[in-house]
Amino acid sequence: MQTLAREVNLSESVFVLPPTAEGADVRIRIFTPAVELPFAGHPVLGTAFVLGGPLSKIVIRLETGAGVVPVELEREGPRIVFGWMEQPLPTHEPVADPGPIFAALGVSGSGLPVERYDLGPGHLYIELGSPEEVAALKPDFRALASATQDGANCFARDGDGWKNRMFAPNHGVPEDPATGSAAGPLAVHLARHERIDWGERIRISQGVEIQRPSTLYAEAQGSGDQVERLSVGGSAVTVARGQFTF
Repeated sequence: MQTLAREVNLSESVFVLPPTAEGADVRIRIFTPAVELPFAGHPVLGTAFVLGGPLSKIVIRLETGAGVVPVELEREGPRIVFGWMEQPLPTHEPVADPGPIFAALGVSGSGLPVERYDLGPGHLYIELGSPEEVAALKPDFRALASATQDGANCFARDGDGWKNRMFAPNHGVPEDPATGSAAGPLAVHLARHERIDWGERIRISQGVEIQRPSTLYAEAQGSGDQVERLSVGGSAVTVARGQFTF
């Protein structure tokens, strides 16, 4: 599986297997070109879109390395147009010394504390002053790979939404066009630090700088410092079909 994911060279490749967990419809394994991930958002959403037709279900339950993730699908006639996944609840902790990360990204600091969220993959969050600052980033990927094993998310408010860029060179993904596993914790981060209200749905734009624009939606339910439920939604489209010969 890892060899094939490296050959395809997409941010993630998903392999569908028979389930082992109670209540799951299928088991999936997710690989970047370099590593296997216990969970990732967009591959879960995309897999639900692919399987939604043949399984003919409104809610598909996908067994991942981080637990069973339900995805509720919305249809217009026979066509699946949107999906909401309930993500694992992340843990969070402060980053003791974000200086090397700032240096690798070429930024002077962060508007909010730099914290690490873990829901299978780990993500760090660095708030910049404007979407233009986010767009202008040119990270030193070698230095970033030395500074952190996690995905580095640089975000800023952009009108009534949020702009994000996610860099994960240690995962074999210098920049990811759409990161569902980062969208949920971003909503938590913003709610915990009172940038948004708990329960407020946010729109996240990503991927523009690598000519693969995406839009994700996220909503964190909770209060104070406690997350109770985390949902991420978006769409996916089939762009190709084929087969591999070994």
